[in-house]
Amino acid sequence: MAVSVYEIPLQTIDGKATTLGTYQGKVVLVVNVASKCGLTPQYEGLEALYERFNGQGFVIAGFPANDFKSQEPGTNEEIQTFCSTNYGVTFPLFSKITVVGPEKHPLYAALIAAQPKAVSTAEVPFAQKLRGYGIETNAEPEILWNFEKFLVSRSGEVVRRFSPDTAPDAPELVSAIEAELAKG
Repeated sequence: MAVSVYEIPLQTIDGKATTLGTYQGKVVLVVNVASKCGLTPQYEGLEALYERFNGQGFVIAGFPANDFKSQEPGTNEEIQTFCSTNYGVTFPLFSKITVVGPEKHPLYAALIAAQPKAVSTAEVPFAQKLRGYGIETNAEPEILWNFEKFLVSRSGEVVRRFSPDTAPDAPELVSAIEAELAKG
């Protein structure tokens, strides 16, 4: 049996040992984030989403990763300062991890195994856009880029995966969150 995403050891951005088990009973959106990416402005939308649904049992878990064109070079302290100063981020951030390749964090291995294909909400798939900029992309099921999103149910089941260019206010993402929250 696969390990529960709730049981995988993690560290908060300030270095405290934790797990996603802290959020058991809540709907969790897990996002790999970066401070120097074209998608970095999604922090603003993610914070708005968090503020909108947090009172209903929703949390966003942000995992900085420097795996894509070195777009998250900072230390945990620098990342935390950047997020709070530039985007007013109040949702939980975790220590920087690796989300692709042989050093992939066990949390991301579990998320990918549970949802190997991301839903794209764009007319032109994000991988195609990246290739248009001359950027080689990872093949599925690997994480494509920064700001890929995994939706975890209140019981810890990884129920959906959204491509990086899915905006935090995209109707498909918002309705998926609302559907999970409605399950009480």
